[in-house]
Amino acid sequence: MRHGFKKRTLNKKIAHRRAMFANLANALIKHEQIKTTLPKAKELSPIFEKLITKAEDGTLHARRQLISFLRDEAMVEKMMTTLVKRYEKRNGGYVRVLKAGFRFGDCAPMAIVELVDRDVNAKGQDSGKIVEVEADVEKAEEKKSTAPKAEKVTKVQKEKAQKVTSKATAKTQVVRRANMGGGS
Repeated sequence: MRHGFKKRTLNKKIAHRRAMFANLANALIKHEQIKTTLPKAKELSPIFEKLITKAEDGTLHARRQLISFLRDEAMVEKMMTTLVKRYEKRNGGYVRVLKAGFRFGDCAPMAIVELVDRDVNAKGQDSGKIVEVEADVEKAEEKKSTAPKAEKVTKVQKEKAQKVTSKATAKTQVVRRANMGGGS
Protein backbone atom coordinates (compact mmCIF):
# COMPACT_ATOMS: atom_id res chain seq x y z
CA MET A 1 0.00 0.00 0.00
CA ARG A 2 1.12 3.55 -0.70
CA HIS A 3 0.27 5.14 2.63
CA GLY A 4 2.19 8.28 3.42
CA PHE A 5 3.52 8.97 -0.09
CA LYS A 6 2.26 12.38 -1.14
CA LYS A 7 3.91 12.94 -4.50
CA ARG A 8 3.18 11.37 -7.85
CA THR A 9 5.87 9.08 -9.19
CA LEU A 10 4.75 9.64 -12.81
CA ASN A 11 5.98 6.10 -13.58
CA LYS A 12 9.60 7.26 -13.44
CA LYS A 13 12.51 6.48 -11.20
CA ILE A 14 13.73 9.21 -8.87
CA ALA A 15 16.76 10.17 -10.99
CA HIS A 16 14.63 10.50 -14.12
CA ARG A 17 12.00 12.48 -12.23
CA ARG A 18 14.59 14.91 -10.82
CA ALA A 19 16.12 15.45 -14.26
CA MET A 20 12.69 15.95 -15.81
CA PHE A 21 11.69 18.56 -13.24
CA ALA A 22 15.06 20.30 -13.63
CA ASN A 23 14.49 20.50 -17.40
CA LEU A 24 10.92 21.74 -16.94
CA ALA A 25 12.09 24.36 -14.44
CA ASN A 26 14.83 25.53 -16.84
CA ALA A 27 12.29 25.83 -19.65
CA LEU A 28 9.92 27.73 -17.38
CA ILE A 29 12.66 30.17 -16.37
CA LYS A 30 13.72 30.68 -19.98
CA HIS A 31 10.32 30.99 -21.66
CA GLU A 32 8.20 31.90 -18.61
CA GLN A 33 5.38 29.77 -20.05
CA ILE A 34 5.42 26.08 -20.99
CA LYS A 35 2.90 23.45 -22.00
CA THR A 36 3.05 20.01 -20.41
CA THR A 37 0.74 17.34 -19.04
CA LEU A 38 -1.46 18.25 -16.11
CA PRO A 39 0.09 15.85 -13.53
CA LYS A 40 3.61 17.09 -14.37
CA ALA A 41 2.41 20.69 -14.11
CA LYS A 42 0.83 20.10 -10.71
CA GLU A 43 4.03 18.48 -9.43
CA LEU A 44 6.26 21.20 -10.93
CA SER A 45 4.39 24.04 -9.23
CA PRO A 46 5.56 23.50 -5.61
CA ILE A 47 9.07 22.59 -6.77
CA PHE A 48 9.38 25.86 -8.68
CA GLU A 49 7.87 27.88 -5.82
CA LYS A 50 10.61 26.54 -3.52
CA LEU A 51 13.28 27.39 -6.09
CA ILE A 52 12.18 31.03 -6.27
CA THR A 53 11.98 31.23 -2.49
CA LYS A 54 15.52 29.88 -2.29
CA ALA A 55 16.68 32.41 -4.91
CA GLU A 56 15.22 35.25 -2.80
CA ASP A 57 17.85 34.48 -0.13
CA GLY A 58 20.50 35.79 -2.52
CA THR A 59 23.35 34.04 -0.71
CA LEU A 60 26.19 32.12 -2.27
CA HIS A 61 24.90 28.93 -0.65
CA ALA A 62 21.46 29.44 -2.23
CA ARG A 63 23.07 30.06 -5.63
CA ARG A 64 25.05 26.84 -5.36
CA GLN A 65 21.96 24.87 -4.36
CA LEU A 66 20.07 26.26 -7.38
CA ILE A 67 22.97 25.38 -9.69
CA SER A 68 23.04 21.84 -8.30
CA PHE A 69 19.34 21.41 -9.08
CA LEU A 70 19.01 23.30 -12.38
CA ARG A 71 22.51 22.56 -13.79
CA ASP A 72 22.41 25.77 -15.87
CA GLU A 73 24.18 28.84 -14.54
CA ALA A 74 22.54 31.20 -17.03
CA MET A 75 19.08 30.22 -15.81
CA VAL A 76 20.18 30.57 -12.18
CA GLU A 77 21.49 34.05 -12.99
CA LYS A 78 18.18 35.02 -14.61
CA MET A 79 16.30 33.65 -11.63
CA MET A 80 18.44 35.45 -9.04
CA THR A 81 18.36 38.80 -10.85
CA THR A 82 15.23 39.21 -12.96
CA LEU A 83 12.70 36.95 -11.25
CA VAL A 84 13.68 37.84 -7.68
CA LYS A 85 13.27 41.56 -8.43
CA ARG A 86 9.91 40.89 -10.06
CA TYR A 87 8.56 38.92 -7.09
CA GLU A 88 10.21 40.71 -4.15
CA LYS A 89 6.84 41.98 -2.80
CA ARG A 90 5.04 38.69 -3.36
CA ASN A 91 4.93 36.10 -0.57
CA GLY A 92 4.21 33.10 -2.77
CA GLY A 93 2.09 32.01 -5.69
CA TYR A 94 4.67 32.65 -8.40
CA VAL A 95 3.34 29.96 -10.74
CA ARG A 96 -0.06 29.56 -12.38
CA VAL A 97 -1.34 26.24 -13.80
CA LEU A 98 -4.07 26.50 -16.43
CA LYS A 99 -5.82 23.52 -17.96
CA ALA A 100 -5.38 23.37 -21.73
CA GLY A 101 -7.61 20.58 -23.00
CA PHE A 102 -6.41 17.16 -24.10
CA ARG A 103 -3.51 16.00 -26.27
CA PHE A 104 -4.53 14.76 -29.69
CA GLY A 105 -2.65 11.44 -29.78
CA ASP A 106 -3.39 9.85 -26.41
CA CYS A 107 -6.00 12.21 -24.92
CA ALA A 108 -3.71 13.11 -22.01
CA PRO A 109 -4.86 16.18 -20.05
CA MET A 110 -2.61 19.13 -20.90
CA ALA A 111 -1.81 22.25 -18.89
CA ILE A 112 -0.01 25.54 -19.36
CA VAL A 113 2.39 26.47 -16.58
CA GLU A 114 3.26 30.15 -16.51
CA LEU A 115 4.84 32.62 -14.19
CA VAL A 116 2.54 35.22 -12.68
CA ASP A 117 3.36 38.69 -14.07
CA ARG A 118 5.42 37.06 -16.80
CA ASP A 119 7.29 38.79 -19.60
CA VAL A 120 5.24 38.06 -22.72
CA ASN A 121 8.25 38.55 -25.02
CA ALA A 122 10.25 35.81 -23.26
CA LYS A 123 8.20 32.97 -24.75
CA GLY A 124 10.00 31.28 -27.61
CA GLN A 125 13.16 33.29 -27.10
CA ASP A 126 16.50 31.64 -26.56
CA SER A 127 19.52 33.35 -25.14
CA GLY A 128 23.13 33.38 -26.22
CA LYS A 129 24.89 32.59 -29.47
CA ILE A 130 22.13 30.36 -30.82
CA VAL A 131 19.87 33.35 -31.38
CA GLU A 132 22.64 35.25 -33.17
CA VAL A 133 23.29 32.32 -35.50
CA GLU A 134 19.57 31.97 -36.26
CA ALA A 135 19.36 35.70 -37.00
CA ASP A 136 22.30 35.41 -39.41
CA VAL A 137 20.61 32.48 -41.17
CA GLU A 138 17.35 34.44 -41.48
CA LYS A 139 19.19 37.43 -42.96
CA ALA A 140 20.88 35.17 -45.51
CA GLU A 141 17.50 33.68 -46.48
CA GLU A 142 16.04 37.17 -46.92
CA LYS A 143 18.92 38.12 -49.22
CA LYS A 144 18.30 35.00 -51.32
CA SER A 145 14.59 35.74 -51.61
CA THR A 146 15.25 39.33 -52.72
CA ALA A 147 17.81 38.21 -55.33
CA PRO A 148 16.65 38.44 -58.98
CA LYS A 149 14.72 35.41 -60.14
CA ALA A 150 16.14 33.03 -62.72
CA GLU A 151 14.94 33.28 -66.29
CA LYS A 152 11.58 31.79 -67.05
CA VAL A 153 11.50 28.27 -68.42
CA THR A 154 11.02 28.23 -72.18
CA LYS A 155 8.38 26.21 -73.97
CA VAL A 156 11.00 23.85 -75.43
CA GLN A 157 12.32 23.02 -71.95
CA LYS A 158 8.77 22.34 -70.73
CA GLU A 159 8.09 19.99 -73.65
CA LYS A 160 11.33 18.07 -72.97
CA ALA A 161 10.40 17.69 -69.30
CA GLN A 162 6.94 16.38 -70.25
CA LYS A 163 8.43 13.82 -72.68
CA VAL A 164 10.84 12.54 -70.03
CA THR A 165 8.07 12.14 -67.44
CA SER A 166 5.75 10.44 -69.94
CA LYS A 167 8.51 7.94 -70.89
CA ALA A 168 9.13 7.19 -67.20
CA THR A 169 5.45 6.55 -66.53
CA ALA A 170 5.21 4.33 -69.64
CA LYS A 171 8.15 2.24 -68.39
CA THR A 172 6.62 1.81 -64.94
CA GLN A 173 3.32 0.75 -66.51
CA VAL A 174 5.13 -1.89 -68.61
CA VAL A 175 6.93 -3.21 -65.52
CA ARG A 176 3.67 -3.35 -63.56
CA ARG A 177 1.93 -5.30 -66.32
CA ALA A 178 4.80 -7.77 -66.48
CA ASN A 179 4.69 -8.29 -62.71
CA MET A 180 0.93 -8.75 -62.67
CA GLY A 181 0.97 -11.36 -65.43
CA GLY A 182 2.42 -14.02 -63.15
CA GLY A 183 5.53 -16.04 -63.91
CA SER A 184 5.11 -17.64 -67.36
